[in-house]
Amino acid sequence: MFNIPSTEVLIQGIMSGFLMGCLYALIAAGLSLIFGLMEIVNFAHGEFLMLGMYTAFWMYTLFGIDPLFSVPICGAVLFLLGWLVHKGIIRRILGAPMLAQIFATFGLGIFLRAAAQFLWTPDFRQVAHPLVQGPIKIFGISVGLPQLVASGASLAAFAFLYWFITKTETGMALEATAQDRQAASLMGINTERMFTLGWGISSACVGVAGAFLASFFYVFPYVGSLFGLIAYVTVALGGFGSIPGSLAAGIIIGLIEVLGGLLIAPAFKYVAVFLIYLIVVLIRPQGLFGKF
Repeated sequence: MFNIPSTEVLIQGIMSGFLMGCLYALIAAGLSLIFGLMEIVNFAHGEFLMLGMYTAFWMYTLFGIDPLFSVPICGAVLFLLGWLVHKGIIRRILGAPMLAQIFATFGLGIFLRAAAQFLWTPDFRQVAHPLVQGPIKIFGISVGLPQLVASGASLAAFAFLYWFITKTETGMALEATAQDRQAASLMGINTERMFTLGWGISSACVGVAGAFLASFFYVFPYVGSLFGLIAYVTVALGGFGSIPGSLAAGIIIGLIEVLGGLLIAPAFKYVAVFLIYLIVVLIRPQGLFGKF
């Protein structure tokens, strides 16, 4: 039933799982930020990632800008999208029943997928010759260079996000709004501005992750469905609203995904991910780092 890989293959799998886990963590961080701030799950989160990937792809195709250099552009474009979505949709449903909030973002995700398919067809696309490509050897272990660069940059972006949230005045205002929006408002914090900023930052995170992902993964209208689902599991596993929990859970999921594919079969790698997630949720419903 179980495959026993060689030590070299196992080490390489662990390395690959860690690298993808860092990218999963950055994708999930924005989702966790939104839930912690407003207690709303953005069911269009995966589609935001898809738009970030398409932005990187078209910047390369039309202007020859490599995905690594289009990271700021993707972040800015998705920040603007998050700002517009909050202004146009989210702030109108904040006081609505939970089902209305769920259907609003779920419907937005369907609309974005359909719009991408209409505009760019269902074809799979790929950046043909990215600046960073091919494997490299680290202590005799072969590692994909695009994945290595993406994971390192994701950790740097994650560290910057954590520093911004915990050390800057604006970030602490976001934290205060997340803990108690009424008390934050009484203390003079513009909570509406914090909500808008939170959506912008959340969307920028997946825009940055999408640019990194586009350098080694296919781009198509439904690409966000899988990564969005993994992001929901990551946030639930790490704890809703916990940014450090997203990092830990992202790495755990990346490792389980790869090891499940190696030890059982590639077709069952996501079964292992969801099984571990169910076990953790049954034992600790608030997730690994959640408080409630």
